[in-house]
Amino acid sequence: MISITTFAKAQSLFVPDGLMCDLVAHADHQSVNGYLVQPGWNKEAFLSTQSVRIRNLRPAFSWMLRSVRPNVMQSAYRILVADHPDSLNRNVGNMWDTRKVVSAKSNAILYFGKPLQPNTPYYWKVMAWDTDSAQSDFPHPVVFFTDSVLTDYATARYPLQKTDQFPEHFTVSDTMVFADFGKAAFGQLKLELTATGLHDTVDVHIGEALTPWGTVNRRPAGTIRYQRYRIPLRSGTHTYQVNIRQDVRNTGPQAVRMPAYIGEVLPFRYCEIRNYKAKMDATEVVRVAVNYPFDETAASFYSSDTVLNKIWEMCHYTMKATSFAGIFVDGDRERIPYEADAYINQLGYYAADREFTLARASQEYLLHHATWPTEWILQSVLMAYNDYLYTGDSRSARHYYNDLKAKLLMPLEMPNGLISTRTGKQTQALMKAIHFTGGNLRDIVDWPHSGILGLGKGEGGETDGFVFRDYNAVVNAYYYKALRDMQSIATVLNRDADAKLFENKADKLQQDYRKLFWNKKQRVFNDATDTAHASLHTNMFALCFGLVEDKYKDDVAAFIRSRGVACSVYGSQFLMDAVYDGADEDYGLQLLTSTADRSWYNMIREGSTIAMEAWGQKFKPNQDWNHAWGAVPINTISRKLMGIEPITPGWEIYRIKPQISSLNRAMITVPTIKGTITAVYEKSGDDFLMTLGLPPNATAQVVLPARYTKGRFEVFIGEDKIKPVKKDGAYIVTLVGGGDYKLSIGPR
Repeated sequence: MISITTFAKAQSLFVPDGLMCDLVAHADHQSVNGYLVQPGWNKEAFLSTQSVRIRNLRPAFSWMLRSVRPNVMQSAYRILVADHPDSLNRNVGNMWDTRKVVSAKSNAILYFGKPLQPNTPYYWKVMAWDTDSAQSDFPHPVVFFTDSVLTDYATARYPLQKTDQFPEHFTVSDTMVFADFGKAAFGQLKLELTATGLHDTVDVHIGEALTPWGTVNRRPAGTIRYQRYRIPLRSGTHTYQVNIRQDVRNTGPQAVRMPAYIGEVLPFRYCEIRNYKAKMDATEVVRVAVNYPFDETAASFYSSDTVLNKIWEMCHYTMKATSFAGIFVDGDRERIPYEADAYINQLGYYAADREFTLARASQEYLLHHATWPTEWILQSVLMAYNDYLYTGDSRSARHYYNDLKAKLLMPLEMPNGLISTRTGKQTQALMKAIHFTGGNLRDIVDWPHSGILGLGKGEGGETDGFVFRDYNAVVNAYYYKALRDMQSIATVLNRDADAKLFENKADKLQQDYRKLFWNKKQRVFNDATDTAHASLHTNMFALCFGLVEDKYKDDVAAFIRSRGVACSVYGSQFLMDAVYDGADEDYGLQLLTSTADRSWYNMIREGSTIAMEAWGQKFKPNQDWNHAWGAVPINTISRKLMGIEPITPGWEIYRIKPQISSLNRAMITVPTIKGTITAVYEKSGDDFLMTLGLPPNATAQVVLPARYTKGRFEVFIGEDKIKPVKKDGAYIVTLVGGGDYKLSIGPR
C-alpha cells in the first residue's frame, strides 16, 4: 500500500511532456510509401524510410508541462542532448548539457552544444523546476535525426501518410456494387476482385457527388471530381490498385505535385462498380486516404446547437482532408498555394492540432511564390506574425525578415500615406523584391467579381458592389494591419529602427485612413477617397484590423449587420472577426448557424463533407468541394465564440473571452504549444458557469461575459468569492499557472 507521504510527494511532482524538436511533435516518425512503421532509433532505420529530417545546425526544443497541482509555473529547466541513448539513461548529455537555466521559457530553446553531424540520430530530454523549487523527473528521452545537409535555418516536415479505409455504407444489387466512405478524401482505390470467366472487365466510377437517383454523378458541376476506369481481370483473385490519372488543371508548372512515394490522388467519397459477376463484400473495397499526419483527438467541440456541431465537424475534418499535398493549396482544381487560402488554413489548423510545421512551410513557400492580388501579398506578413504568436519561435521571421519587409509594399505609398497599385509605382525592383513574376499586382477585395467564372453581368459577384478607385480602402486596411504586425516582428528581432519606422507609418496611416475614408454623415467608411459608396468589405476590414474609433464601433457594427453575408467564404473570415471584435455575439452565432443559401450549412446540404470554395454552386460555378478557406468556423468558434486566443507569443498569456450568445452549453478543447486548454460554458438561470482546464506555465486572462456583468454581480472560483479587475470596460480574472477552475458569474 502506498504511504500518505509518498502519495503527497507524487501529487507535488510535475513533468515535461509533449517534447518537440523544431516544432515537430513526433521527430521519430518513419513510414514506408505512406504507411507508418515501427520507428527504429538508429541511422539505418531513418535512412531506409520516409522520415522526419532535422535540417538546422541549431534546432529548437519545446515542451509543455503536466502537473496535478494548480498554479504551476516553470522557474528553470535543464536540457540534455546525447549521441547515444545509453548516455541519457545515465543523465549524461555528452553533446549538450545546459545545466540549470533559470527561465520560464519552454519553447524555441536553441541548441548550443557540440556541432551536429549529418545523417545522425540524437537523443534529448528535459527536466524542470517550478517556482517553489520542486524538481521534476526527466521524462522518457526522444530522438531526432539530422538531414544529409545542415543549414542555418530550415523548417522540418513530416512525410505524407496513408490510411486504408473501408466503406461506411455498402450495397450490392443486380446491376452494381456501391460503396460510400462517409466523407470525401484525397486518395486512391484498391479492389480485391475475382474473375469468373475469360475477358472479365469491370467499370469503376469514383466521385464526390451523387445523382438524384443514387449513382455516382458522371457530369458534376464546376470542378467537382469524377473519374471512370476500366479494369480487365486476370484469372483468379487479385488486388488491383486503380492508377489515378493526372489532371492537366492541377499538375501544371505552378501546381504542387504529389511525391513519387505517394502517387497521384483524387478526392472522392463514392465508388460504383459495374459488370462485376463475383460476390463482393465491403472489406474488398479500400480507399487509401492521404494526408499530412493529423491527430483527430487534439481538438474537440460540442454545443447545444446541432447545426453548429455539424459545421464544426465539417471544418475540423477539412483541416485533415485538405492537407494531402503536404502544403496548403487552394483545393483540387489548381493545387496552387495562395496567400489568402493559407492564412485561413493556418488559423484553422492551429485550432485543430498541436502541429505547426505545415502552416509554417506553407507560409514560407508563398514568400517566394507570390500570387497576383495586392491583399494576398500583404497577408504574408499577417501569416508570419501568426506563426510567431502561436509558437513563440521567431526563427522563421528572422530568416525571412527582408522578404517580409518587402511584402509590406511600402514603395507603393503615396504622399497621403495610402498605397495604390494604380498610380504608376509598380516597378520591376518591387516585383523582384516580393518574388512576383506574373506582371502587375491587382486589388481583389473579394472573389469572384461580377461577370466572370460563369457569372452573368447581371449577377453580382462577392464584393458587395465595391467601387474600385486609385485609393482602395480594403487594400489600405491590410497595409495598416501588416505594418502593425511587422512592427511587432521587428521589435522582437531587435530591429529597433525598423520597428519605429513601421510604428510611425501605422500611426500616420490610421489618422489618414480615418480622415480620407470616413463618411461623417453616414457614419461608415467609404470604399475609396472619391466615392460615397460604402461596402460590407470596407467596414468589416476596418473594424477587425483596428481602424475604427471606439466611439463609432457601434455604428460600423450596425452597418455590417445591415449588409448580411454580402461576401464570399474567404471574406467571411474577416466578417466573423469583425462581428465578434465588435461584441455582436448574437449576430455572430446567427451567421454561424444560418441555414440560408449563403451559409456553411448549405455546403453540407449540397452534399459536401469538406468545406467548399463558395457558399454553393450558384455563387461560383467553377468551384470545387475541397477548399480549406471555406472552413472559417473552426477558427472562429475557437478564437471568438469560445474566445480562446493568444495575447503574447507562444501562449505565455492568453485570453478566454466567451461570446456564446444563446447557447445553453458549449465545450471545447484547444491544442496549444503550452498544452491543451479545455473550457465548458453553461447557463444556469441567471448564472454563467465556466469550467476550465488550463495548462501549467502560462497565464490566462478570463474576460467575463459582458451580458452577465451588467449592474451588480458576483464571481466565485469554487467556493471562494473573488473581485475581478476592471480594465477597458471589461472585468478580468487572471489565472496564473494552470489548473482546474470553476467560475460562476451572475447578478446579485
